[in-house]
Amino acid sequence: MQENDIDNITQNNAAHSICSIISNSEVMPGVFLMWLEAADIAKKAKPGQFIMIQCGGNTLFRRPISIHRTEESKLAILYAGLGSGTQWLSKQKEHTPIDILGPLGNGYTVNNDDKNLLLIAGGMGIAPLTFLADAAVSQGKNVTLLLGAQKEEMVFPGNLLPDGIKCIVTTDDGSMGIKGRTTDMLSAYLDEADRVFACGPAPMYRTMYKNNLLMNKPCQISLEVRMACGMGVCYGCTINTRHGLKQVCHDGPVFDFDDILWDELVDI
Repeated sequence: MQENDIDNITQNNAAHSICSIISNSEVMPGVFLMWLEAADIAKKAKPGQFIMIQCGGNTLFRRPISIHRTEESKLAILYAGLGSGTQWLSKQKEHTPIDILGPLGNGYTVNNDDKNLLLIAGGMGIAPLTFLADAAVSQGKNVTLLLGAQKEEMVFPGNLLPDGIKCIVTTDDGSMGIKGRTTDMLSAYLDEADRVFACGPAPMYRTMYKNNLLMNKPCQISLEVRMACGMGVCYGCTINTRHGLKQVCHDGPVFDFDDILWDELVDI
């Protein structure tokens, strides 16, 4: 990333920050929770936005990671140590300086008259939805979370969820909670929801679309796609919507579910 690119970012309500790691711990097998001292970004961040992190090792591009929570001058990220960049990140210790850009993208929007929110988290989709649940509870909203995972050890720990929410756990193998997937439970909680918010893998969204599971209920989703620049320069994350071509990093990652042309969306 060139210096003028960083200048463009900072002019767009985002900050370039060298911040310090407060803690970095494994909360599920291969999944890590990192807290950072990043006041400039934490104070501006909104649920659904993300940061771009410069990882060490052999990585060339920054890694986009959702903002998981904020707390005054601190922010948290929840990430899986899958590739070389995030594996490097998982090994970093307290007080290590980390180079980040953010907050980036457009996040979730909760209307004033939305009283009952239904959140659907598939796998690592819990990362940005925890931030949304925090904000919604603080605004006096009723929050129901459908939390899905493949098996018990991959279920996000309940003690790390916000207080005051109702959580229904599903696992593919039935080792915890209800056997099945979050989409299997959607119809049971849809009627009482004013709006739905989701984050998960593409197959989850395709199931929701093909089976018309939302029944025209308004829904906002966060798309998980590969990003290179993270700020709308390279057009590598472009998708087709009812309003034309959009860049997930710049125009999203949160979109209205009905705006996506699902039949035209290539695998993401």
